Amino acid sequence: MTTFTQNTAIDLSGDWQLAASDGSHALTIAIPGDVHSALQAAGVIADPYAGRNEDDVQWVAHKDWVLERQFHLDAADLPGNWYLDIESLDTVADVYVNDQLVLTADNCFRRYRPDVAWALSEGENKLRIVLHSAIAAGVERQAAQPFYIPYSTGNSPIANGNMLRKPQCHFGWDWNIAIAPLGIYGEIALKKFAVARIEHVTTRQVPRVGGAIDLHVTVTLSATEPGTIGLDLALDGEQKRLDCTVTAGETRITQILTVENPKLWWPAGSGEQAVSVLTVSLPGETVSRQIGFRTVELLTDADAAGSRFAFRVNGREIFCRGANWIPADALASRVARAGVEDLLQSAVDANMNMIRIWGGGFYEPDWFYDLCDRLGIMVWQDFMFACNLYPSTPDFLDNVAAEVAYQVKRLSSHPSIVLWCGDNELVGALTWFEESRRDRDRYLVSYDRLNRVIETGIKAAAPEAIWWPSSPSVGPLNFGDAWHADGSGDMHYWSVWHENRSFDNYRTVRPRFCSEFGFQSYTSMPVIRQFAGQKDLNVASPVIEAHQKNAGGNERIAATMFRYFRFPKDFSNFVYLSQIQQGLAIRTAVDFWRSLKPHCMGTLYWQLNDTWPVASWASLDYGGNWKAMHYMTRRFFQPVTVAAIPSDDGKTISFSMVNDTQAPVTVALQTFLVTLSGEKRPLMAAAGTCSPDRAATLMTMTASDIPKDEVLFWSFEASNGMRGEGHHVAGTYKALDLQPSGLSILAIPTGDGSFGVTVSATGLALHVMMEADAEGRYSDNAFDLTAGESRVIRFTPRQPLAEGSVPVFTGYDLQSCQGNG
Repeated sequence: MTTFTQNTAIDLSGDWQLAASDGSHALTIAIPGDVHSALQAAGVIADPYAGRNEDDVQWVAHKDWVLERQFHLDAADLPGNWYLDIESLDTVADVYVNDQLVLTADNCFRRYRPDVAWALSEGENKLRIVLHSAIAAGVERQAAQPFYIPYSTGNSPIANGNMLRKPQCHFGWDWNIAIAPLGIYGEIALKKFAVARIEHVTTRQVPRVGGAIDLHVTVTLSATEPGTIGLDLALDGEQKRLDCTVTAGETRITQILTVENPKLWWPAGSGEQAVSVLTVSLPGETVSRQIGFRTVELLTDADAAGSRFAFRVNGREIFCRGANWIPADALASRVARAGVEDLLQSAVDANMNMIRIWGGGFYEPDWFYDLCDRLGIMVWQDFMFACNLYPSTPDFLDNVAAEVAYQVKRLSSHPSIVLWCGDNELVGALTWFEESRRDRDRYLVSYDRLNRVIETGIKAAAPEAIWWPSSPSVGPLNFGDAWHADGSGDMHYWSVWHENRSFDNYRTVRPRFCSEFGFQSYTSMPVIRQFAGQKDLNVASPVIEAHQKNAGGNERIAATMFRYFRFPKDFSNFVYLSQIQQGLAIRTAVDFWRSLKPHCMGTLYWQLNDTWPVASWASLDYGGNWKAMHYMTRRFFQPVTVAAIPSDDGKTISFSMVNDTQAPVTVALQTFLVTLSGEKRPLMAAAGTCSPDRAATLMTMTASDIPKDEVLFWSFEASNGMRGEGHHVAGTYKALDLQPSGLSILAIPTGDGSFGVTVSATGLALHVMMEADAEGRYSDNAFDLTAGESRVIRFTPRQPLAEGSVPVFTGYDLQSCQGNG
């Protein structure tokens, strides 16, 4: 038997040498990092995000790139079990130690730990990693398939990304830059163990009578030969020491830790986010898992409409309010933990309690899910397959099985992850391509083989995890079109955007859970100025068009303006109005679908964030500042809110009250009529009580009670202190002959680095939006003012400003945007 000596680790992050394999470039790269960022830092390429530079950097992904560094080992270091620990290689790579091939990798989503002891030598050692062109690899693998596997050409201007286990959005998408980045991400180290190393730590919670919970901790140890080793487990002050015997290969050890009075983990807004840290240690190696004690169920029981789709957490059904998450940046080197935390905090600040990690990006790093745990953000986790068809050859499926096993074991202990979903829109993709329409059976069987591998893998790695086969989906083994199926399952509803339907069209469907729907806007002017010059500030300029990746997107934004608004007077107002109409579209959907509760139990709009500065469906700008819609989101996702919902024939307007809290609330509503010059007078009042976790109609009024030249306003206050306001226009905004708003702004420093901004109007100012020449957050924005009304909002710069400096504020509103009056 082997005796124990201390494990050793040599951190291999830092500066490496980078060179094109053809010798055309040689420079330094910071690892972890990506090749494009290194080339930009060295001045070889310009910022890919600026202007039309995307076109000028296409050559990068067509080359193979060689990364090298050296490390030193003394003779005393050499005996032992040395291995490389590489968290993420993007993607097709050969790894050499002292010119000996130790690893061939082709999956960005797997952690590789090759044995390298046999290749090491005393003194200086050379580590070389060849990153092969994903573009060339895609072509080769497509040619090797037994039949052609289609990919979405509309989303992927770079072909054959579906051949590789790599983020699919790296090949483009209708919101992402298409540059096929490559690099080394996360941890990379040379490690040695004496007896064993920790391969996996997984947990399972078993409730006991009386409220206690047994936490089953399973540790998988990897060893090269039999031995004994001491293993320490610690949870909330309770520590256990185990003396373990290991065999060659993998040894699984399960220990039960009983928690007598566990504090429960709740989603944001429903209770405390109690978490514990489990640590599993060998001398010299520690693995931590963040644990939250909670139960989660996905309710899919049959009802009169079909079957439900609702999450029950700790015995309580939770309405899911949230958005879809895509990678925080198109280039991994630009992702900063603080920036990601800011994005997630913005989600919670806008009353969200769920994000869906979409299947065309990354499984996020451990610290991302730790943040979601602490913030109370439930995570719908897609597996990384999106909008394409995929191979089902044995080598591909084996690769996927290893990916699923690793990722599920790595992540399944997080309380925030409440659902694992097989893919994004792969069932629908069967109808998108000529090949699969012509031979559906072949491609359907191929898809089912992939889907079964994923399902089998998750059930083996985490038997208690909640599995959903695809999104959208009616349910397991249902391969029909679920886009507009509003009786069962989850829905993706895109008719308003992709088919240019009216906003009212959102009220023609009654989803059980809408996991995707969205409407585009332009990114804000301060962001546009980061990539465009003054000469480019035109919606039809080549630079602006280069930052619009959805075919027909600019035309659709403009067409919607023609439908609802008078056309804006200049480019900056065009950008402003695009953001207002985006918020109105999503609010229309959310207001109606929340009013259907409990028939509908979730709305996740597309999308929360951007990967680069681009026209998109995001409510947060690239960099994290709030667009108009995010301020609106904070209101329409408020746990208790009131919304005006017109009838299908337009003859009545009902006020829906929604209560997502556990206690009944009384809601007091006051309605007003406001003239087009901004005079406001009371119309009628109502009060009602809404039961816990329910929606109800507070009152209904006749639309004809609203004069043609006046606007319906309302305000409400709930007994729990929540309040809000809004307005409703029966027809279109362009039909309103708005009088001058007289909008004015006065900014005064508050003494703590923030500014009090007084916004006033002499007339009717609808959708008032403040914008500063400094990045920051407003206490409120995208609000209404009537004649003589003022509002003081607080602006907090993202970075402290110079002493005595006051930002320049620009105010927008609907009337001045149109330029009339």
